[in-house]
Amino acid sequence: MTPTDDPDVQLMLAAQRDERGAFEALFRKYAKQLVGFARQFVGSQARAEELVQEVFLQVFRSRRRYVARARFSTWLYRIATNVCLSEVRRGEYHGRMVPLDPPADSDDPPSQTADPESRTAEDLLLSREAVDKITSVLGALPAQQRAALLLARMEGFSYEEVAESLNCSVSAVKSLIHRATLTLRERLQDVR
Repeated sequence: MTPTDDPDVQLMLAAQRDERGAFEALFRKYAKQLVGFARQFVGSQARAEELVQEVFLQVFRSRRRYVARARFSTWLYRIATNVCLSEVRRGEYHGRMVPLDPPADSDDPPSQTADPESRTAEDLLLSREAVDKITSVLGALPAQQRAALLLARMEGFSYEEVAESLNCSVSAVKSLIHRATLTLRERLQDVR
């Protein structure tokens, strides 16, 4: 698939021409998943929503300079990653692990199954503790490692797309993901 085959690239090119509704369509499509991505960096749903507003403001401001070289999502996540990395580099995030709020659109813990009666209260508590531990370890990863891991494993980006999003080489991406995976494996040995 060439970049021009991507329907989102076509929407961005339409937004570039100020066609009504194109920018809003991109916002509607990507805002929610970008909020989830940003929340993994800052640990707050509200702050993540603010960062996504900043991302789309940057997209809108740079729409005239947009060139379709890759999938639109790759370009969008590059902006989102840069905004998130800038945010975590601020003084308030240094030296502390970022706690992660539960998603705002869900009252259920992420570990709950479709049939909650099939699990005991102890199982649910252990599952919740495992999720908390994984979230804690993920939040403590260096920002670049976390970004590479989230883009590749959670967002499904190829190594090439992650490299473009992080503005680094594919070998650097592989190294970042490898180090993040080793850290997760080491710190999560006791999680069932």
